Amino acid sequence: MRCGTKGGTSEMTRNATGDDGDSELTHTDEEGDVQMVDVGGKPDSARRAVARGVIHLRESTVDAVRGDDVKKGDVLATARVGAVQAVKHTWETIPMCHGIPITNVETEFDVGGDRVTLTVAVETTGKTGCEMEALEGVTTGLNVVWDMVKAAEKDADGQYPGTRISDVEVVTKEKRVLDSGA
Repeated sequence: MRCGTKGGTSEMTRNATGDDGDSELTHTDEEGDVQMVDVGGKPDSARRAVARGVIHLRESTVDAVRGDDVKKGDVLATARVGAVQAVKHTWETIPMCHGIPITNVETEFDVGGDRVTLTVAVETTGKTGCEMEALEGVTTGLNVVWDMVKAAEKDADGQYPGTRISDVEVVTKEKRVLDSGA
């Protein structure tokens, strides 16, 4: 992997499939240096991405979240705000992401048993997709849940033996070319 140096060759300069076909890595130039993808020539499209992830907690913690009985406040409302903020600021935390106009963000929590599942749907109209924004919304929203309940999750040694975030994935990604008005 190249780290800002010039010259030489790298496996990273080959395409993503590892062969010499038509696919090329889009975030490196001919010298292997990192670059932002030029999307200027692409048509605007309506785009939607949905991502999901899970935080595993003690059942007693999940009961407290469900009953809005966590000392720090409303866990899900706070996590929802965190998820939306993360979506809006994705371009600031992922180096090669474009700042895109977010047209809608939907968050849905499924609280049950020993886990909270967060699904985030992001919509935009533009030249590039919004799956990274959906993923950022999920991971930040779940991190906010962890922050809000960490006192209940710590063991006697101050550790989190059963608490974990898992199964973060893009569930769907859609693109619809906009009508040209003709």
